[in-house]
Amino acid sequence: MSDAPVASADSPVASAGARRRSPEWAPLTAGTLAGVRALPAATRFIFRGGPEAMLAAGGAFGVELPQMACRAAASGTRAALWLGPDEQLLLAAEQEGAACQSALAAALASVAHSMVDVSHRQVAFEVHGAQAESLLNSGCPLDLCREAFPVDRCTRTVYAKTEIVLWRRSPEVFHVEVWRSFAEYLVGMWAEAAEG
Repeated sequence: MSDAPVASADSPVASAGARRRSPEWAPLTAGTLAGVRALPAATRFIFRGGPEAMLAAGGAFGVELPQMACRAAASGTRAALWLGPDEQLLLAAEQEGAACQSALAAALASVAHSMVDVSHRQVAFEVHGAQAESLLNSGCPLDLCREAFPVDRCTRTVYAKTEIVLWRRSPEVFHVEVWRSFAEYLVGMWAEAAEG
């Protein structure tokens, strides 16, 4: 990838040694071609339930939960990502966690469902820029061109050997969710792809 992003001189991923640090850094930048940045801590719930639960959860959460496969919906600081016929990833600002949990619990008190707080299990990155597709396709088998993977498409997939949740937020911006224990590896792989 000759036009691939490169780590800036002051980036924590500018050297192989630095790539092995904590996943809390904000990584790799590449001018206007592509960049990666760590996103702030967030509230995350894995929500599962039938149609009645989905409807009630959407009302309480403030975002209608997508019913079409591999779609995302967002409003303000909240988003719902379709992961399966009865499974959604709910995202909100970190400080909204308690309010979200309380509202959802009240709305779903008499409805069968499952909701697990995975806020600390995962971290998120934004991959952005004109070459964002190329950077992600260096290790992801999906066709990420805009026709095949348009704005607000989301899915579970892999990057190299790591499972991720990938969401296209705008034509040149992707949101990537990954388990915290794999974040360092993922950013290291992006840095290697950028250098290649």
